[in-house]
Amino acid sequence: MNQALQNLKHAAIDWRMVLMASVLVVITVVFNVFSGGIFFSAENLYNIAQQTAVVGILATVMVLIIVARHIDLSVGSVMGFVGVLIAFLMYSADWSWPAACLAGLAAAIVAAMYQGALTAYVGVPSFVVTLGGLMSFRGAAYLVADGKTQPLADPFFLQLGGGFNGGIGTRASWIVGAVICLGIAWAMWAKRGAKKRYGVPTNPWLVDGLMVLIPMVGVLGFVAIMNAYQIPGKDDAQGIPIPVLIWGAVALFMSFLVHRTRFGRYVFAMGGNPDAAELVGIPVKRVTMLLFLLLAVLTTIGAIVSIARLNAGTNSLGNNLELLVIAATVIGGTALAGGSGTILGSVLGALIMQCIDSGMLLLDVSIGTRYIIIGQVLIAAVVFDVAYRKWTGDVL
Repeated sequence: MNQALQNLKHAAIDWRMVLMASVLVVITVVFNVFSGGIFFSAENLYNIAQQTAVVGILATVMVLIIVARHIDLSVGSVMGFVGVLIAFLMYSADWSWPAACLAGLAAAIVAAMYQGALTAYVGVPSFVVTLGGLMSFRGAAYLVADGKTQPLADPFFLQLGGGFNGGIGTRASWIVGAVICLGIAWAMWAKRGAKKRYGVPTNPWLVDGLMVLIPMVGVLGFVAIMNAYQIPGKDDAQGIPIPVLIWGAVALFMSFLVHRTRFGRYVFAMGGNPDAAELVGIPVKRVTMLLFLLLAVLTTIGAIVSIARLNAGTNSLGNNLELLVIAATVIGGTALAGGSGTILGSVLGALIMQCIDSGMLLLDVSIGTRYIIIGQVLIAAVVFDVAYRKWTGDVL
């Protein structure tokens, strides 16, 4: 027993992620008990998965924005502007959905270039630039459609938001689950092989086996739950919602960007020490611009998923979304001082935020009380982050 504890102590495990996953499990169990078992129903978990997707997509890129010592307070307003623009072009201007989405992407890129240039080249703090953008782009969203809701009816486009036909079905879901499990096992095998080649100590097989087995059980359990939900009046079960697949694809791409590209290394170097990064030749201004452009792309994806899920573009689209995205990022372990954060942490942070909100809705907690609790959860996450860094000696 003592040897096993020593192995765990010295194993290369991200204990912060383990703790966050444990907190997520505890939160869901508590809400399930108080809701009389409704929280763990297939219908509720399916809805939570869909609802978390947009916040999760934007949180993956907000991680890099904050790691680089910037912030974007306008992400919700820009998403609302882009979403209303796409819906307006599809409904009022009778554009095809691909053309409308490209126009929305172009608008998001122009907004990103404007805000990114002011931040990177003029030197205006991103907080100030995006605070102005928060108000300006909310007004632009209103002006695009003159405050009128723009309904959507394209069957294929609406599938991107989930809903009645927005699941991939049971067979495809099991195939996706199996592929993910194989990917988890292959990644661990490749990681152990790389450590051995470079003479780096590896974890005991038992530890690495658990680090593979537990995520696999989680993936297969998620697939089983999604396959258990069937909308009344529909012959087949839903399977994994398409928004969740989009979120997963974005998270994988962002993880690759962070761990396998020069751009990712530059972002973390800038967050660690911007002045030193510039002195060693890192193009800080260009990387900052690219970060804002990357945010524009994912904001457009988030807008597409949002309006497809709502079947319409409305002026309220994205209201307070920036607060949820930043909260999910911080709860996921990203340091507001910059230099530290993970994509997996943003995924867990988004899930924790959505589970808390959905659980309180099930318990009929008033909106005022919900805001108070979510705000205090955010403060608690920052306090924990500071305490954890002091305890580990990783003080920024």
